[in-house]
Amino acid sequence: MIIKLSMIQMASLSVVVLFAGQQLKKKFHGLDKYCIPAPVVGGIVFALLTLLLKVTGILEFEMDTTLQSFFMITFFTTVGFTASFKMLKTGGKDVILFLILAAVLVVFQDIIGVGLAKVFSLNPLIGLSTGSVPMTGGHGTSGSFAPKFEELGAIGATTVAMASATFGLIAGSTIGGPIANSLINRYELHRDNLSHDEAKNVSINETPDVSASTFLSGASAIFIAMGLGTILSMLLEKTGMTFPPYIGAMFAAAIIRNFSDATKKVELKMFEIDIIGNVSLSLFLAMALMGLKLWQLADLALPLVVMLVAQMLFMAFFAYFITFNIMGRNYDAAVMAAGHCGFGMGATPNAIANMEVVSSKYGFSYKAFFILPLVGSLFIDFINAGVITFFVNLF
Repeated sequence: MIIKLSMIQMASLSVVVLFAGQQLKKKFHGLDKYCIPAPVVGGIVFALLTLLLKVTGILEFEMDTTLQSFFMITFFTTVGFTASFKMLKTGGKDVILFLILAAVLVVFQDIIGVGLAKVFSLNPLIGLSTGSVPMTGGHGTSGSFAPKFEELGAIGATTVAMASATFGLIAGSTIGGPIANSLINRYELHRDNLSHDEAKNVSINETPDVSASTFLSGASAIFIAMGLGTILSMLLEKTGMTFPPYIGAMFAAAIIRNFSDATKKVELKMFEIDIIGNVSLSLFLAMALMGLKLWQLADLALPLVVMLVAQMLFMAFFAYFITFNIMGRNYDAAVMAAGHCGFGMGATPNAIANMEVVSSKYGFSYKAFFILPLVGSLFIDFINAGVITFFVNLF
């Protein structure tokens, strides 16, 4: 029996899946420890259920994913609004330096993925589905690029990418602390006193008042950017290259943000935009995980394990020998190495969690907690999308 879910039914069920994930996170503390998002938890449980129903021949689902694409583009549009050149410049040379390191990691993650895919005689796009798409990109980028890979002939790319992203969240959260601990003890590192410049960069999070008017302003900015993004996407498609569907909207949002910073003529409600982005990401991830076809992993079991272990080992090597040395070989660099493991294999919250564990034992690193979230919330998504697009068109 086949059950067809309409666009509205799919949206409604995704909310149920999301709340189920939240309840499971409360019950199983290990999920919260490794910062596994609630929609990922609920979505994987639903995907396992659909796998069981399919292999037993009971029923299958056909899902209308129209709103999944809408929420995906909405989320990445809100990411575009964070791309402030003014903020990046304010961060100083260390922010630029760490951004370069993050970009280099992205390139090597894709080289490893594609290289091992060729060793196992797999489609190179399957290799990309274990590279920077799920590692630096996480579930959001996986849900965006992987369906495009499947359209280009990489059957199972979405399932591989989502499984890889989940592995990355756990692995990145696991190796970060031990790496920092080893560096700190090996080099006998100590936290420096807070400098005047660092003190100025420590921000205090304040929650502004939200009203129907301010929320409408935030939503309006998003929709305007999405509309302009469709024009930019059409222009990009004329180049003959393959781009993710959200790239136009993300660039349009970045243009609006930097115009606002430069002229002060447009006031963007960033708090409201961030709320809409978080809601969109949760619903998008729930829908994307619900649609996983886990039975497609059967033939990829051994290659997938090898490819993911290789990514984890390279991340550990990169953080220990490259991030630590380039960022100054001091205590702050060791904390950033821990954060880079979470950031390079999962997401910025994982990086923060890694650094908090280290800081709770050895002392707070203001530099690390300023630089890493700034890079993670600004330009790395642009760089990652560009690198992935290059590899897609190369193969």
